[in-house]
Amino acid sequence: MTASSTPTRHPFPSTARLVERGKIVSAPEAVRLIRSGDTVATSGFVGIGFAEEVAIALEERFLEGKSDGSGDGQEPIADLTLVYAAGQGDGRAKGLNHLAHEGLIKRVIGGHWGLVPGLQKMAIGNLIEAYNLPQGVISQLFRDIAAHRPGQLSTVGLGTFVDPRNGGGRLNARTTEDLVRLMHIDGAEYLYYKTFPIDVAIVRGTTADLNGNVTMEKEALTLEALSIAMAARNSGGIVIAQVERLAESNTLNSRQVKIPGVMVDCVVLAQPDNHWQTFGEQYSAAFSSELRVAASSVPPMPLTERKIIARRAAFELMANSVVNLGIGMPEGIASVANEEQVIDLFTMTTEPGVIGGIPAGGLNFGAATNTQAIIDQPYQFDFYDGGGLDIAFLGLAQADREGNLNVSKFGPKLAGAGGFINISQAAKKVVFVGTFNAGKLDLAIEDGKLKIRREGDCRKFVDAVEHRTFSGRYAAERGQTVLYITERCVFELTENGLVLTEVAPGIDIERDIVAQMGFAPIMDTPPRLMDERIFRDPPMGLRAILLRLDLSERFSYDPEKNLFFINFEGHEVTSLSDVEAIRREVEKQLANAKTRPHAIVNYDNFSIRPEMLDAYSEMVTKLVSGHYDRVTRYTTSSFLRLKLGDALKRRGVAPYIYESPEEAREHESKRAAE
Repeated sequence: MTASSTPTRHPFPSTARLVERGKIVSAPEAVRLIRSGDTVATSGFVGIGFAEEVAIALEERFLEGKSDGSGDGQEPIADLTLVYAAGQGDGRAKGLNHLAHEGLIKRVIGGHWGLVPGLQKMAIGNLIEAYNLPQGVISQLFRDIAAHRPGQLSTVGLGTFVDPRNGGGRLNARTTEDLVRLMHIDGAEYLYYKTFPIDVAIVRGTTADLNGNVTMEKEALTLEALSIAMAARNSGGIVIAQVERLAESNTLNSRQVKIPGVMVDCVVLAQPDNHWQTFGEQYSAAFSSELRVAASSVPPMPLTERKIIARRAAFELMANSVVNLGIGMPEGIASVANEEQVIDLFTMTTEPGVIGGIPAGGLNFGAATNTQAIIDQPYQFDFYDGGGLDIAFLGLAQADREGNLNVSKFGPKLAGAGGFINISQAAKKVVFVGTFNAGKLDLAIEDGKLKIRREGDCRKFVDAVEHRTFSGRYAAERGQTVLYITERCVFELTENGLVLTEVAPGIDIERDIVAQMGFAPIMDTPPRLMDERIFRDPPMGLRAILLRLDLSERFSYDPEKNLFFINFEGHEVTSLSDVEAIRREVEKQLANAKTRPHAIVNYDNFSIRPEMLDAYSEMVTKLVSGHYDRVTRYTTSSFLRLKLGDALKRRGVAPYIYESPEEAREHESKRAAE
């Protein structure tokens, strides 16, 4: 059956049995509805939102049937197709590892394989058909299935191992069917991902009523549960929802219902041990946004290669940007940002739907505290794919001369791409971070210089990657900014390949870089030294760097309202040339003004050398008399209000400086009313 054909309703228990109990069934009763050959879709991210009790029951049903040939009198279950977007497991026995049995699973279409070693082993051993498709594509594909669209057109995956020209996401010789096709539309290349019906959806929530309405108030994420349920419902399949508590019919707040009961066939009340909020935390009120917590005081990272890499990467952060931090090495960037007190200048996000807040790590990865919003995973990838990410920091496992990256497959080890392809391909700027080589690397930082005591025994920069998770050529064609940051050097992607742009102090280019690579990087000009502050213990003063704007960007004139906005936030005046530059820029900006405007000046985080106060106040006095009708100033700094106010007062300029923009606006509103 195709996704667009008329669905045939999946067998379901008799109506008579459901009258008294509503849709409430035990986990063993729920999994009895699953038939051999069914396509089963599961929701979850690591352990968040994963229906552990249902997975355990499905495993037990298979093992019972295998041991006695009939189990509880039913036909043994076999040959399931498993579909999931994000990795769902703890790397050992939980999550989808329960289903890693030969005979139970025939095919897996997964976004990430690193957390499911049992399934990974079956794929590598050619025991199942195995596909790795981008996490975002799979999460969005559930919506396409629900809407009976024949497939999804996307540029995500072009040039990578998902591209049919590079394998189409197939992971072994047993996997032969093409799920991805290359298509040309109006001269542009796209990948076409085919849809297929979902027979069984296994999802999770917090509370369900007897009608099957499900809320998620204690869940850390909402993920793609609604999309999966809708896909199964519209495919004629069944929806099994695991929850931790029950409510009477019609008692749930309809605004909190995430999965409507009309889409749910079975509700399983889980045992507490099988319904942890994450695989690392039974329940955190901070993860569910039930409460906000004080940001813990995180001790600074020790000055090792990990901190060096994170520090250099942090220089690429931009104020007011939307950022994605990958797991592993990129997590260090958040630590550096916290130490440098810049974490408030940008918005961190993670692919399962977190916007803002502080992402968690380890088995809590995907959860976050103090978030601004939690949205469904398919919508997060809509945002990412459409260019919503300003910058992404992702791990660097293996790179080649064309700038291609591999993080998905290394010999017999199958990690899978997860959201890497979506994120790396769609971000305006992508920064890959990792050590220059792997293995037994040993280095020291002495007097602001890097010293290699022992090289790692595994090269990361090779002539050609074995599995292409990121296409350097495709990125270069689109003009994407791509950096590769290591502890000893920085490369930048160009149309001709990797250019060596920066080298750490103390590093010999030929001995420590070129000789340790599988190819020679481009060096049209001598690379510059990495900032020495990176290699010393004190904080780098990153906040001032990130808030630094070109002077012209700090001025904005609105002729209709006759307002002249001046943003001096984070600006520093240290010399007479700085003072003169401000005067010239104001005169340039107002050269065509027909009447003198009202100037509004933001002095937050503004700093001025004491010896420059007189020159600065004299310059302001001349601007006020020659160019402004009046001036409104504000800053939260009481010190600056006192010093600058006194300097202006001595020159006969209105000295009052408000404490906040709100106070300044209130004053101007009263003045306008008068």
